[in-house]
Formats: sequence, C-alpha cells, structure tokens
Amino acid sequence: MTPAHMKPEPLVLEGAVVRLEPLSLAHVDALARVGLAPELWRLQPKVIGSVDEMRAYVQAALDDEERGVSLPFAIVERDSGQVIGSTRYMDIAPAHRRLEIGATWLYPGRQRSGANTDAKRLLLTHAFEVLGAQRIVFKTEALNTQSRAALARIGAVEEGIFRRHLLADSGRARDMVYFAILDDEWPAVKLLLAQLQAPRANED
Repeated sequence: MTPAHMKPEPLVLEGAVVRLEPLSLAHVDALARVGLAPELWRLQPKVIGSVDEMRAYVQAALDDEERGVSLPFAIVERDSGQVIGSTRYMDIAPAHRRLEIGATWLYPGRQRSGANTDAKRLLLTHAFEVLGAQRIVFKTEALNTQSRAALARIGAVEEGIFRRHLLADSGRARDMVYFAILDDEWPAVKLLLAQLQAPRANED
C-alpha cells in the first residue's frame, strides 16, 4: 500500500463496548461533565478544569485535524449513549506510514470497564487494515505506571525513555516512554486483544 492511502478521514468506528465518533464542539459539555477530575490531568501537559478549558482543548484538537496532523474522536459508551472520554490519531505521517494513538482519557468511573481496550482495538484495526500504517506509536509519561502497564498489556513494545522530552504548561519536565506496534506484529496483537475482550475482565 502506498503512503497516499494513509489519509485518515472522519468516520464512526463501532465496537462491542464503545463507539468512536468524530470529535466536535458539540461534545464539549458532555466531555466537561465527565472529564474535569483532577486525577485525569495530573500527568498531562495541561490541566483541564473548566468547561471553557475543555472547549479550548477540543478546539485545539480540531485545529490539528484541519492541519491534517490529527483525527480526534469522542468515546461514547454504546450501552448508555454517554460520552465517556476522548482519543485521537495524532502525529500523522503518511510518507512514513506512521501515526500515533494518544491524547486518550476516560471518565474515571469507566476505567477498567473494557472501554479502553475496545477503543484501542478499533483504532489499531482501522490504522493497520484500512489506512495501511506500518508503525503505530504510543507515548506516556514515565511516571504514569498505569498507562505503561496498560500499553504493555495490549502487546505494545516499550522502546525507550526520552528524558526531559516535553514540558508541561507549568514548566515541569516530562520524561516520556515510547511504545510501538508494527504491522507485522499486528496479527498477534489483534489475537491478544480478542482474548482480552472475551471475558472483559481486569480491564485497564
């Protein structure tokens, strides 16, 4: 598949637990209802603590989408229809058939519910099997042991720590851990995700 194919366009991805739908400003109020808990943003570059800050967060994601470097989604719980978080494709590099899955957060009450694994499965499947990605990257702060464990659990390979790689808005230096899944690793990861979702237990 040529790089020209890897141009993510807004779409809805339907899973067993969640539906991923194109993020819009219409999601701001729903996201603010579930996404202002301080623990969600403690290890993130910017704290989101108000509806106005959530609106700016969404607008920044839409600006990145307009520039062709991001494709953001709202995460919707299928059973309830409730918006429970957000995720996105980012750092999209068609010439290198590479993209990142990141900026993922879930309402604390829906963590360990199967939602995160289902969202990752949807994004990985679309990226590898439709867009033709050869490399999918994840990064998380070194201090975020929960996120690191969750990525290892789904079969992503830890590749190393970039020390003081990013700065938070507060000026705090962030050591970032990079993980990746390659296209020839995808069949085994896909099988692992299916096994993890079968019981939907001990969810990350």
